[in-house]
Amino acid sequence: MASSSTSGAEVLVASNRGPVSYQVNESGSLHARRGGGGLVSGLSAIGPDADSVWVCAALGDGDREAVRRAGGGLLPAGDTGGQRVRMLDIDADVHADAYNGIANSVLWFVHHMLYQTPLEPVFDAEFRRQWASYEAYNRAFAEALSEEAERGAAVLVQDYHLCLVPGMLRELRPDLRIGHFSHTPWAPREYFELLPGDIREQLMAGMLGADRVAFLTWRWATAFQKCAEGLDPERYRVTWPSGGPRTIEQPREGRETRIGVHSLGADGDFLRARSHEPDVEDRMAALREEIGAGRKAVVRVDRTELSKNIVRGLLAYRQLLEERPEWRERVVHVAFAYPSRQDLAVYRDYTDTVQRVAEEINSAYGTPGWTPVVLHVKDDFARSLAAYRLADVALVNPIRDGMNLVAKEIPVVSDQGCALVLSREAGAYEELRADAFVVNPYDVLETARALHEALSLRPEERADRTKRLAAAATALAPAQWFLEQLQALRELQSS
Repeated sequence: MASSSTSGAEVLVASNRGPVSYQVNESGSLHARRGGGGLVSGLSAIGPDADSVWVCAALGDGDREAVRRAGGGLLPAGDTGGQRVRMLDIDADVHADAYNGIANSVLWFVHHMLYQTPLEPVFDAEFRRQWASYEAYNRAFAEALSEEAERGAAVLVQDYHLCLVPGMLRELRPDLRIGHFSHTPWAPREYFELLPGDIREQLMAGMLGADRVAFLTWRWATAFQKCAEGLDPERYRVTWPSGGPRTIEQPREGRETRIGVHSLGADGDFLRARSHEPDVEDRMAALREEIGAGRKAVVRVDRTELSKNIVRGLLAYRQLLEERPEWRERVVHVAFAYPSRQDLAVYRDYTDTVQRVAEEINSAYGTPGWTPVVLHVKDDFARSLAAYRLADVALVNPIRDGMNLVAKEIPVVSDQGCALVLSREAGAYEELRADAFVVNPYDVLETARALHEALSLRPEERADRTKRLAAAATALAPAQWFLEQLQALRELQSS
């Protein structure tokens, strides 16, 4: 085991992707690019003097070269915005098996209920080989966290890539207080039980190695507890108190795991400021030209992720044009479908289908002066913000989603107010349903009707709904979301 690269951190974060990535320039020098998001904002919120370390994986050749130049220790502070970051150079084949083979092709599919069950899943020898890589990948994180942590430190482990880390870390460092946060949904018990029995038990035991496991909504937390009820009752006892905290007791170990919920909100201050910068204004002018004067815009911004349900959204828009011809030439569907996980064949096929359906709609209904669907597939954050500002209707119809921040971001940024058509299967539904047009994501006809109602909304009512949506969407900003988790873990330390 490598020696610690610090004297011991009091707060640690672990995630597959870190706050910085590297590219090797032609000259051989490294170019560092810092990322954003809730974790970056959160870790910054604890202050520059906080004794913290972020442990993440090297994801490409540039990252691996940066790790080598850092001698396996902390990355240069100038590259990370002053944050202390340790990046792990896990064998590339092990990482690929763990990340693509297990995390994205098994765990993601289970929690989002994406399997076509007549044909999949198939848990064969290849699955077992990849599972061994997932174990090795998690073990590398557990060992690094063990090395970096001060006695009694708080460790916040993130997401489905690292489900085994809490249990592994508990064995290495029982003195630590460990939290795990799931950014995805959690599968219903009957779907979770598609997994082989020993794998289910290993995943749950890994998670329950934490002092506290947390989720984006109580729906996902409850599903996790239901799965725990399927475990050995002599080892795990699920409690459902009417008033006190929910727990999963582990009497053999003399401890318990608390269950919590932190509903990540949009970063309103950042979004409002960023959406008025010059590059966004330029994108708005270009989009207005694509949409055409006087037309309404139905906007969606997604990765071409299977769970986002882009194809059914397009079919619902086509149904709107078919059954409500008065909207023809008066509305444009601005659809941003940014490629995701294109190293997996099923995602490449899905991206092709999205493009084909959009082309079919334009061919069937388009006129020389009107393109019904404006589809962009090249990721452009400034253009996404421009679309947010121009949106009359936001379409967010995932078949299953841990939260879906787009549903929260568009009302915050929209210039004139925006109606929200929202799937009941998005985590954001719990907070936004009162002011959204709620749909069954599988029901194309219902979604088409909701689009019509949203487009027909009076401006005053749309503005009122937008204000309430924006208030709910920013109730727990990313920095506060992180600090809440940290505080809850520290309270366990002192109890």
